[in-house]
Formats: sequence, C-alpha cells, structure tokens
Amino acid sequence: NDSSSGYWPYTDDEDVRYTGVPWCAPVKVKHGHVSCQTPRGERNKNVLGTRCKIRCKTGYEMHGSSEILCMASKQWSGNYACREVRCPKLAMPSNRGYKCSDGSYFNSRCQFFCSPGYTLRGDLSASCQSSRTWSGGNSVCVDVDPPVITCPNIKEKTAEPGKLTAKVTWDTPEGKDTADGILTDVILKGKPSGSHFPEGNHKLSYTVFDRAENKATCRFNVRVRVRRCTPLSVPDNGWMKCDSATDNYGATCEFRCLGGYELRGSAARVCQFNMEWSGLETSCAPMNINVGVRSAAALLDQFYEKRRVLIISAPSAANHYYRFQMTNLQHAQCGLDLRHVTVIELVGVYPAQIGRIRHRLIPPGLALQLRLLLQLSQNSFNMVLLDKQGVDKQRYTFPITAAEIFTTIDTFPLRTEEATLQKEAGQSC
Repeated sequence: NDSSSGYWPYTDDEDVRYTGVPWCAPVKVKHGHVSCQTPRGERNKNVLGTRCKIRCKTGYEMHGSSEILCMASKQWSGNYACREVRCPKLAMPSNRGYKCSDGSYFNSRCQFFCSPGYTLRGDLSASCQSSRTWSGGNSVCVDVDPPVITCPNIKEKTAEPGKLTAKVTWDTPEGKDTADGILTDVILKGKPSGSHFPEGNHKLSYTVFDRAENKATCRFNVRVRVRRCTPLSVPDNGWMKCDSATDNYGATCEFRCLGGYELRGSAARVCQFNMEWSGLETSCAPMNINVGVRSAAALLDQFYEKRRVLIISAPSAANHYYRFQMTNLQHAQCGLDLRHVTVIELVGVYPAQIGRIRHRLIPPGLALQLRLLLQLSQNSFNMVLLDKQGVDKQRYTFPITAAEIFTTIDTFPLRTEEATLQKEAGQSC
C-alpha cells in the first residue's frame, strides 16, 4: 500500500462507513418530517447505515415505509411519500346535494343543499378529518312546505223563476306541490259542483295533502240570491193563494173575494224579475146592488155567479111563519155570508107589497115583478133558494132552520170547492 499518496483504498464496507462520506441521496419529505440517526453520530444524515424515521404532517398519510436505511447499494431501503388524506365519498340521500371546497381531501368543507321544496334537517356541512372520516353529514332533506291551492271565485247566482235554489258549477282547483309535485288527496268540504244551493251564503273549502302529509286549505263562498217582491197582503173580505214561496221571482198569487164582495184590480199577480208584482193592486169591494132596475130579471142578474139568493115571501110582517123564519136567520148571518147567500124579503099584498135586501128597499113595482117571475103566491108564506147560476134549487112553504138550509147548500158541487178554499184561508164561523 502506498500510504504516501494519502489515498486510502476502500477495501470493505466497514472502511467506508467510518469516513463520514454522504452515501445515499439526501432524504427530503414533502408534507412531512424526517428524523435520522447515523451510526457514529455523523453530521451528514445520509451516510451508510443511517436510519431515518418519516412522519407525515396532519392531514397527510404515509405511503411506503415509515423507516428507511441507507444501504451499501447507495439506495434507501424503501420508498416513502406523504400523501394528502382522502375521506370516502359522501353519501347522497334523496333530494340532497353538496358542494365542497376541496373535494374529499383533508380539511375540505362540504355544504349541503336540498332540492326545491325541501328543507335541510340536521348538519349544514361536513369536514374531512385527518382520521379519514367526515365530521357531521347527518342530515336529511324533508318536505315541510305545504302544497299550494287556489279556490274558485264564484259570482253570485240568482235562482230561476219559481225556484228557491240555483245550480252552481265550478272547476275543481288543481293543487301544486312544491317538492315532488305529487298530491295524494283533495278533499272538498261542502256540496259538490253542480249541486243546487238554497238562498244565502254557503262556505266551502278544499284541502290538499302532499306525500309528506303537509296540507293546504283554501276557502270560497257560493252566494245564491232569490229575487223577491214585497209580500202581498190578503185583501179585506177576500182571500189569496200563492204558489212557490209566495214572494219569490215567478211566484203567482191568485185572489178571490167573499160572496157579497166584488174583486177590483187583478185576479192574479206574478212576481217579476224586477221584483215588482204584475197587474194592479187587488181589493174586494162590497157588492153594490142596484135596486133601481126596471125588471126582476135585471135585479137577479146582478147576483149571477156571485151570490146565492134566498127569497122569503109573506102576506104581512105579522105572519107567524115569516116572523119565525126571520128570527131563526138572524142568528145565522155568519153562515149565510160564508155560503154567499143574500136574503130578499117580499112582504105585503097588492098594491102595498114592498121588498128589501138588508136595509135597502125594493120599490112596489119591482117587488110585484119578482113574485110574478118566481110564481110566488102573495097570500101565503113561500121561500125559494136560487144557486149562483140563478137556478131554482129548493122551495119551501113553511119555515125551516138555518142548519137545514146550510145542509142543502153544502151539497152543491161549487160550494164544496168554495169550502175547501175557505178552510185554507182560515175562514169559518
């Protein structure tokens, strides 16, 4: 060995190790720390036999060997790298999404959002931790928004003539759901469209439910008007019969007068659209019998179709039959009026005969004519009952009770109809 040249030949590994010469490539760790130990405490941390421990910074993890040795081959005993920690992909519950600051890497913050119509319940965000797990992320999107429904707007309806209701129709409202657009139920409270609604204001509502059982309700009114006239009153001494509701548009009221009264104005009136009654005001005026006529026929004609006539003829006012008959009838005035009976008295003998209808006197000439027309003897008591057509229905030669006269009259067909109407009108004795 030529030691003078200062050259020290390397004979084996042992020799080199002591020289303190850098042997392997220097250790550099991105995102980590290295701590090395050399065999003899050399300054250079990459001499043969150096052992290095590698630690990664928070948020980074070791890939490869965490401990390496500088080998004689001038290679480190293993590969190493600090790689950023990655969390698993976040779950995607239905109707939820998220937006992250740095994907699934360490410290990335992901914020959650929901589809339109849904509301987030739970964590608003999640962060990727060094333990490769997410902090938070327990949230769901729920449908808490109620659906939307708009009720129909219905104009006031007027009942048709003679009706007290109106048919009202509308389109069923379509509700909308803000979330998935699906509605499970639409419930109507009130009568359905196409029903007949009575007069007045009717409150209705629709309620809709979505799949999350959120509900919405809207309300609307159906107004029905019945056009009405001012109610008519029953004329004095008459009666009135109205159909429908008596005062509504299209209602008809008919009038009749009691026997002995004549109808003035309209016999029937109709409630019109303008809420006024047709025709003229109705009244019942007392029958005005004209005793100044020339003939018996002209006198009786005035009763035609209006009154029945009972003619009582006697030779004198002192006649027993006559007095008995008049006393009996005096107490039956109401029954006579109810049956439309006018009493005509003819008393005395020629030329002093005289007649009267209640308090009105019939001159002698007319009284004589009546006896002749009806073939009544002036010398004895006689009675004749004429119906409304002037037909001679019954003759009597002696007094009879009012009850018997009434029984006879009550068998006349026209009287049966009258009695029914009078009962309806509440007329009785």
